[in-house]
Amino acid sequence: MRPRLTRGLAVAGLLVLAAGLVYAGARLWHTSVPGGLKLPAVDPSSEVSAHDLDRAQSFNEFVRWMELLAQVVVIAVLVVYAQRGTRLLRQSAAGPIGSGFLLGMLGLGLVWLATLPFDLVELWWGRDHHVIKTGFVEALLAEWVGLGGTFLFLCVALLIAMGLARLLRRTWWLPAAAAFGGLALLFAFVGPWIGPSLKPAREARVRAAAHRFAAAEGVPSVPLRVEKVHDVTTSPNAYSFGLGPSRRVVLWDTIARFPARQVDATIAHEYGHQSHHHILKELGWFLLLVIPAGLIVSVLTRRRGGLATPEAVPLTLLVVVVLQLVAAPLQAAASRRYEAEADWTALNTTRDPAGMIALMRHFVSSGLADPDPPGWYQTLFEDHPSLDDRIAMARAWAARNGVPVR
Repeated sequence: MRPRLTRGLAVAGLLVLAAGLVYAGARLWHTSVPGGLKLPAVDPSSEVSAHDLDRAQSFNEFVRWMELLAQVVVIAVLVVYAQRGTRLLRQSAAGPIGSGFLLGMLGLGLVWLATLPFDLVELWWGRDHHVIKTGFVEALLAEWVGLGGTFLFLCVALLIAMGLARLLRRTWWLPAAAAFGGLALLFAFVGPWIGPSLKPAREARVRAAAHRFAAAEGVPSVPLRVEKVHDVTTSPNAYSFGLGPSRRVVLWDTIARFPARQVDATIAHEYGHQSHHHILKELGWFLLLVIPAGLIVSVLTRRRGGLATPEAVPLTLLVVVVLQLVAAPLQAAASRRYEAEADWTALNTTRDPAGMIALMRHFVSSGLADPDPPGWYQTLFEDHPSLDDRIAMARAWAARNGVPVR
């Protein structure tokens, strides 16, 4: 009876956990955008010039195919590595966890080498279209430095997972998920203090707008900063990050030079992320996904002894990458909802739908953003609504609030 009772309790526990994850996901899915909001149809050819539209679409079509090919190559490399990588253990005398580190770093190095040609081709493509200014040598050095940081992260992840697996065997995935969630929370908190150099905005008008919008959206203590990127790229961008006292709203200096109404729309949008706690909610999604991912890794690696043994590391890398691809549509959909909520908040704050529409058009002409990407790509990978949908939202807001906009 004991094995049956144990299995019954395990199944009951998993059902309770699954119900909790579904409930938490439903709460995280909710936004303040009015339910049933109908977006008017938008024709991209009527919003931007034919020249800009053609350049943006051709530029992004090439990038999309490069990204897809890179994903295929990564999966192929990891499939081969999962099958043959354990042969390298014959030459390892580093102990179980040390050997796991070596296998993990070698797998990551193979993925880096496999994707490097695609990265260089995309760099050439961006330079050819005057979107990227970075040189090839500079890009390779940056890739190398980034690889070192990824190696460190991988070693920490393997140390946690393998250490817990050796201690707890089959139930390691649940405390490991909690540990990964804690690390993600820590990185989100300290990120603004260890990230790129940021400066206060020089223009008094921009600083005043930031103070006004931050106060209106309930986050008056979150400062605005500007990141210098114009010597690297011409693309416009802005972002929010940090938690608690480390929260920041950041404009790239390429977008800080846009017309005043477009800058206002950008600032209000980013403060919308802060006011609705989107950074924390994205961490919630990470935790919701890493819990079942840990369970799946635990089950699929049992034939190789589980993550308590280094033999399971190559297979683990493959499973994790595949799970990331499987989860990508859900993560993209959640991100699009938060971006739409930030747009809606910005419209309520600025009450300037024309400024928002002009900003979307400017993204096409200056950053070669595709206003209407293919539906399959939008569903699978895009973490922002299409520019057409964002223009449509601005027009829907204007219609609901009686604000004229051409």
